[in-house]
Amino acid sequence: MERIVKPNTIYRHFKGGRAVIITLCKHSETMEDMVVYACLGNGSNANHKDGIYVRPLKMFLSEVDHEKYPEVKQKYRFEEEK
Repeated sequence: MERIVKPNTIYRHFKGGRAVIITLCKHSETMEDMVVYACLGNGSNANHKDGIYVRPLKMFLSEVDHEKYPEVKQKYRFEEEK
């Protein structure tokens, strides 16, 4: 099943933070697909502080490195909240 990232969708980072997708875009030099998202209300315990971030779509959709983080139950780095 292909995972599709859509604006105004909320995702949970595997370390616990929440992010809302603002938009998808392309890197101006490489044309790589990117995700622009906002982290809000995550407090000081989250990996990302409140703010606007961008990361490659491929990385956003990647699986958690379970060798590095064996205690993490979440399969993907970011998973859509249902």
